[in-house]
Amino acid sequence: MSVIDVSKDLDALTMTMTAEFVAPVAKVWQVWENPRLLERWWGPPTHPATFVDHELEPGGRMHYFMTAPEGDTYHGWWRIVSVDPPTALELEDGFADDEGNPNPDLPVTVMRVTLSEQPGGITRMTVDAQYATREGMEQVIAMGVEEGMTLAVNQIDGLLAEAAATT
Repeated sequence: MSVIDVSKDLDALTMTMTAEFVAPVAKVWQVWENPRLLERWWGPPTHPATFVDHELEPGGRMHYFMTAPEGDTYHGWWRIVSVDPPTALELEDGFADDEGNPNPDLPVTVMRVTLSEQPGGITRMTVDAQYATREGMEQVIAMGVEEGMTLAVNQIDGLLAEAAATT
């Protein structure tokens, strides 16, 4: 099932991705909460992620990098704004240098993740991304964030199916 919609509003400086999973909210929350699971889907299949730091608490810091097929690494950081397990997460997301220090030349995004129970044992995950400027939003879109996030989120179904098979 996974990604069912991506909508962009350049005037409101937002991009919203909606995905649905055949799993309870608590199981879907684990793909954010568990850094080893997060590594298995954050980033497109060709650019697997490694989380160096994973502090899922308000004020917590996360540093990760994605590795390209050629071996190049692309680093990012998150600063956790709020956490309400198992239904909500808000974070600042940005690009980083190799040590995880924010790159001030690239935009920062505020992401709000919401998980909600739907009829039929479905969990809906909504990821709302808010950009500070139109230029920043257009820059990130040109870098392929919509395609990359769609490919990344579509990997969650496989993780959930694997977890269901082992329980």
